[in-house]
Amino acid sequence: MPDVEWGEPATLIDLDGKAPLIGTIRDCAMHFAIFKPSAKEQARILLTKPVHREGRKTRTWILDPDEIERLAVRLRSEG
Repeated sequence: MPDVEWGEPATLIDLDGKAPLIGTIRDCAMHFAIFKPSAKEQARILLTKPVHREGRKTRTWILDPDEIERLAVRLRSEG
């Protein structure tokens, strides 16, 4: 899981073209958690600063659905 801070600015987007959510990583994870499974598959988080991801040579600006799901789980466990 990329190391991101809850307060870091981010944008939650989907591939269906719905309006994006601009807020923090926490805001994006909270909204993702209430999405239907089909919407979760289409969701991505656009970061304001790139993060290192295991298995990649370069940093990336995008978090994929599986990574967002782990953030949502972490958010629920932290309360």
